[in-house]
Amino acid sequence: MSEATKYRFSFGPWNISEGADPFGPEVRSPYSLEEKLDWYLPLGFEGVQFHDDDVVEGIDGLKPSQVTKRAQEVCQSLKDRGLVAEFVAPRLWFDPKTIDGGFTSNCATDRAYALDRCLRTIDIAREMDTPNVVLWLAREGTYIREAKNARVAYERILETINKMLDYDPEVNIWIEPKPNEPMDHAYLPTIGHAIAIAYQSSDPTRVGGLIESAHAILAGLDPADEMAFALAHGKLCSVHLNDQNGLKFDQDKSFGSANLRSAYNQVRVLEEAGYGKRGEFVGLDVKIMRTQKQSDSTAHLANSRDTFLHLVEKVRTVDRKLEQELIEARDYEALDAYTLRHLLGVPTEAVSSSQQPALAASGK
Repeated sequence: MSEATKYRFSFGPWNISEGADPFGPEVRSPYSLEEKLDWYLPLGFEGVQFHDDDVVEGIDGLKPSQVTKRAQEVCQSLKDRGLVAEFVAPRLWFDPKTIDGGFTSNCATDRAYALDRCLRTIDIAREMDTPNVVLWLAREGTYIREAKNARVAYERILETINKMLDYDPEVNIWIEPKPNEPMDHAYLPTIGHAIAIAYQSSDPTRVGGLIESAHAILAGLDPADEMAFALAHGKLCSVHLNDQNGLKFDQDKSFGSANLRSAYNQVRVLEEAGYGKRGEFVGLDVKIMRTQKQSDSTAHLANSRDTFLHLVEKVRTVDRKLEQELIEARDYEALDAYTLRHLLGVPTEAVSSSQQPALAASGK
């Protein structure tokens, strides 16, 4: 039997937020990056996810030497705390030049800006000792279909990815798909789209995907199945675990908060595939409730990590022999009941009388 995976966890500094949303202002005071980094190890996290301007604030107004200096300072801050950078992502959706998208903008000047920002992100990633760059294609889409030629848009995304690969022979590009928000119609809305682009790229071995639970749910898909699809292609580079209460705005709830069984199946897919054995991180992208007090600004992170580890234990202690017997008997009702009771911590012997024949047949 192979050794059990010892999972490594990561989150980004934006996960410790002030609670502002489109309908209200901040409700908590901000913390500095250094203050946030101090909390990682005590919370059980060693990986830090970054946007480029999390590392280098005001990046567009700085000279290359200034960007390098600041990135080196932040990298040293990580080393001093026993932390590592998981990835760096260009924040392409805030700048006025990306109002109409970056890679897919109808303005050539804006497209050039987006590419340049990505290349500078690669430079930052080098200084942060990580080869990984995440592309969340936030505004790569359109509000109305007629405004852009979708075929050309896909070609422009691919062209940009290839230029990034050519710029640095060691960079890895992880595409994080999302079906909507902030755009009505997003290009590359699912992991299937992302993997298709990966195979089209000039070096498919260096292009993969990052799956966020909520993004899959917003596409009407099951996160566990999306993860399984990416794993089957060897393309699941990282995950952003969270939860989502239906097809609403991107809620980034704590992992398992809305659908514990869905969370269980995500953990099961990862555990059974050996995810994490090569050092992959279990990443979180979660928002704390706006009602939370300042003193509990990290509760959602601790809770999500704990839930993941509890579900790992549930996966590892499931009765595989009984599961297989019920599958072979095509008794999915009994399998459903057993799964629910296992999650609830109900002993097998306490199942309802309707389950007894199947359990008796299995020697339980």
